[in-house]
Amino acid sequence: MWLRLIVGFSVLALFGCTKGQSSPDIASPTGPSNFDVSAAANSTVSGRAASVPRQVMVNAQDACDPDTFNAAIGPGTCVGAGGGVTFQHFIDALTRLGSIGAWHFAPPNVQARVGQSFLVTNHGGEVHTFTEVEEFGGGIVPMLNDLAHVPNVAPECKTLEPDDFVAPGATYVENIEESGVEKYQCCIHPWMRLEAHVSEK
Repeated sequence: MWLRLIVGFSVLALFGCTKGQSSPDIASPTGPSNFDVSAAANSTVSGRAASVPRQVMVNAQDACDPDTFNAAIGPGTCVGAGGGVTFQHFIDALTRLGSIGAWHFAPPNVQARVGQSFLVTNHGGEVHTFTEVEEFGGGIVPMLNDLAHVPNVAPECKTLEPDDFVAPGATYVENIEESGVEKYQCCIHPWMRLEAHVSEK
């Protein structure tokens, strides 16, 4: 099983090491649109839109213990002060429950409007994604999919680009472009989910 675990997490470790080298105090967050948060904050808006915040804040959370996660998966998998959940406890809880509450998006449900943006900040020690999906599904780590009981990978998770990965301390911006019920998940930890009820402007 440990061999399978190491193979399953190899992609995660690769992105964890790559993204973990970026500075968490980035002046403007990066994302698919390279949206400049400071420019949006300083811009003036007129009419009804002025009363609606431009951004919907989302926190990506986890509680990985750096020593045990890095020993099991590889250096850079979990960075910072981290939390108190050891890797073995993570695997045990995920095996029993199919999810781990400390790994989540906050809030998990939001109201938003077309024209706003999600500003996602990674407050955890691991790399996450905030990926819009048609339907919730599995992610890019087969073993985590199995333990979370989501064997069918969300198609959107198969087409990730390097800037879709949000390193610890970094931010990510996703523009809200259509109304309806929109779904977002982490393509590494697929039980991390957010549902947005989006209305027109």
